Amino acid sequence: MVKAVTGQVAKQDVTSTPDGPDLLTVGVEEEFLLVDPHTGVAVPAVDLVMDQVPPELSGQVEREFQTSQIEIGSPPGLDLGAIRHSLGLLRAGLADAAERAGVRLLAIGTGPVEGPVPPVVDKPRFDRMVERFRLLAPGPGNNGVHVHVGIPDPDTGVRVLNHVRPWLPILHALTTNSPFSAGEDTGYASWRSVEWEHWPSVAPTPWLDSHAHYQRLIRQLIDSGMMLDEGMLYWYARLSAKYPTVEIRIGDVCPSLDDTILVAALVRSLVGTALADIAADRPAPRVDHHLLVAAHWRAAHDGLTGKAVDPHTGEVEPAWDLLDRLVDRVRPELVRHGDADRVDDLLAGVRRHGTGAERQRAVYARTGRLVDVVEDVARQTRGGSPTVTD
Repeated sequence: MVKAVTGQVAKQDVTSTPDGPDLLTVGVEEEFLLVDPHTGVAVPAVDLVMDQVPPELSGQVEREFQTSQIEIGSPPGLDLGAIRHSLGLLRAGLADAAERAGVRLLAIGTGPVEGPVPPVVDKPRFDRMVERFRLLAPGPGNNGVHVHVGIPDPDTGVRVLNHVRPWLPILHALTTNSPFSAGEDTGYASWRSVEWEHWPSVAPTPWLDSHAHYQRLIRQLIDSGMMLDEGMLYWYARLSAKYPTVEIRIGDVCPSLDDTILVAALVRSLVGTALADIAADRPAPRVDHHLLVAAHWRAAHDGLTGKAVDPHTGEVEPAWDLLDRLVDRVRPELVRHGDADRVDDLLAGVRRHGTGAERQRAVYARTGRLVDVVEDVARQTRGGSPTVTD
């Protein structure tokens, strides 16, 4: 869900600076789960927490779909260090507000502990969604990270979507952070992804001929009844309905800020690489839709611990090999934005301590208690260091 603060991207979507021409702004949205501090069960506490949010943060905190969810958004900008600082203040302030309300804040893809599904937020649009789609609403909170990157115009944005779509499955694998649901290990690294796909409009972004084609598809999908409005276009990458950005929305919310900033840096560099390819008139690869579906399924299942499907070739290979190729592919843009050293350091950290899903499973393997998993995720949400998995 795009917040008002993300709208600032409209004023600085592509910016010339003394450090280089046309550097790309980036903004981040994160969704969180509210749980009972003793049991880890998702609780319908968003109104209680919103009442405790300090005034200086209130413009960057919003309700989400379910009453067990809450969302923050960073001010957009060029400097990932500044964005990390803003997100850190928001996370800490929101965690404090949650504690004052008697609950706990978790940066986790979905609820790991069995319990009743909290109701949907009382909002006319959400009421219409429930009336139309009934039991398709996901389980106790379905929390993602969305990264917005500024683009010069919608036509260019559609071309960017064509260029980035083959690389999104490996970013999907990197962000996996929801292996447990209803008290069980699901066998997936991202169970959130499985639940999220209950909505009929969730899918890899299709090949798009033009912005007119993009708009026509939206109209047709709304007319078909599978979407109420453009806000329900839940493709893994889309154009913002309000602001001049490409929005990448495939990942589970990241447990730590380091994970979030790594994803933001890779997404921005991927969009920048696409823009460079467009400027050089290099065509986007025409990847088959069903191969992308397979690649995203494998990413949700394995995360980075197993295999990945390379949508460019259809071959199956170690996930880390494909992630390394993505980093090599976008390195010129990482360097141009001053993010290369940061990304190398953060990737080294992921190699040491694993994805969010790996960390959760490591805690559970040591203790056999999901409440300990919840405690560890809460600690990382507040800014604590990731747990080493080996």
